Amino acid sequence: MTQYLSSPQESSSSEPSGVWVVLGSSGFIGGAVCAGLRAAGITVRTVPAPRLSSSARDAAGILGEAAGLAAVRAELAAAFAGASVVVNAAGLATPGGADSPALRGANSLLPAVIAEAADDAGLRRFVHLSSAAVQGHRPFLDESSYVQPFSAYSRSKALGERALAARTGRGCSAVTIRATSVQGPQRPTTAKLARLAASPLASVAGRGTAPSPVSSVDSLVEFIITVGQYTGDVPGVVLQPWERATVAGVLEAAGGRSPVRLPAWLCRSALWAGYRLSALAGERLHGPLRRLEMMWFGQRQVSGWAEATGSVPEPRVQDVLRSLQVREPAGR
Repeated sequence: MTQYLSSPQESSSSEPSGVWVVLGSSGFIGGAVCAGLRAAGITVRTVPAPRLSSSARDAAGILGEAAGLAAVRAELAAAFAGASVVVNAAGLATPGGADSPALRGANSLLPAVIAEAADDAGLRRFVHLSSAAVQGHRPFLDESSYVQPFSAYSRSKALGERALAARTGRGCSAVTIRATSVQGPQRPTTAKLARLAASPLASVAGRGTAPSPVSSVDSLVEFIITVGQYTGDVPGVVLQPWERATVAGVLEAAGGRSPVRLPAWLCRSALWAGYRLSALAGERLHGPLRRLEMMWFGQRQVSGWAEATGSVPEPRVQDVLRSLQVREPAGR
């Protein structure tokens, strides 16, 4: 069992104004990470993520491909020089997309190449952003190595995690953060959630008290900074902490109305049939079905490193969702 350190001294950085490198700064989460780091007084260096392609299907194959990309590694190591932490927020966020060499290159091979370059540059920590989707439909999320990917996207993310875990004897501390369902004012999926929550289609299974993994980008950024600055040991995989939201609470905050309560058996039957139809169609409906599953049933999160070390960020998801409530035009 992993032993967590809880010393207050180990949860703070001795060099809060050091240089951090961020890959994927043009994306939703990467841009928020850069803004949060600058607000914390940390110097940010943005580095473009190389576009990679991978034919590998396992961790050994990914590491073999990474070892063969010496020129890419050297270029990244030069860009990392003088920094202390690198954050990888790059990748292809395509939950409903099909498998491809580009998807595996961005979500599986790129993290391994960055980790090798971080070692070459002598960085202290590499923070890689993965997705809680790697654990699929299981009843709860945790920080274990167990994964149950259910789509091309989640399989590519899980493969990236396995490749990082397979690296041994390295100098740079590599930490994978499994981000949950991250929401923010500038994210299109958040706007879609608000519209859905305000519509008659907003519904939950049973009483709606099941925990929801819906979270806020601000709390994720705070957690990333905490992990990067932590001077003690951090496990190879940590889960973004739960923000204490329920499935009904998410819809009520985002839509300003109470969702419809549906029989749980009916919801499970609909999902069972939907996933089987989607499998016959090449998993094309897996993304929408997964969102529906999360709206109805949510997913419980097991307490982990953040809770054990007092590193849980302030929950902000309710405020984010309330700020995006869809309102009727005046006079209607």
